Amino acid sequence: MTEISRLFLDESRRYLCVVYLADIERAVAPLTDEQVWWRPNEDANSIGNLVLHLTGNVRQWIVGGVGKLPNERHRQQEFDQRQVIARGELLARLRRVIEEADAVLSGLDEANLHEHRTIQGSDLTVAGAIYHVVEHFSGHTGQILWIAKSMVGRL
Repeated sequence: MTEISRLFLDESRRYLCVVYLADIERAVAPLTDEQVWWRPNEDANSIGNLVLHLTGNVRQWIVGGVGKLPNERHRQQEFDQRQVIARGELLARLRRVIEEADAVLSGLDEANLHEHRTIQGSDLTVAGAIYHVVEHFSGHTGQILWIAKSMVGRL
């Protein structure tokens, strides 16, 4: 594998499995379950909705799309959820899917990065799918941090 391909995979795994996951755990730690599900208005997402959404996105795009493993996603339900799910359960679900995704990513070689997949109606390379998931995860991690900081101040 070329150095740049190895670097791309290693950094993608590091950000998903270590950096962003730790940021989300740090944001959720000082919050109550009710705060995790707070929303400023009905059209906004709670931290809980965002964690469900990230879990679904990683499962669909990496585990299912890249890894070709079975997955079933009901994307709209991630945003429609209003019943409180305990923060420990939410984080456990996210950790599980991150572990599954890491197993998929760790098994890829350079040739795999060039393969094409159709995921959520988009035709893209495996490298493109990984890039999408990392940048998508980053964006929502920032939202989660902002919501948590707006409630409790410094994390």
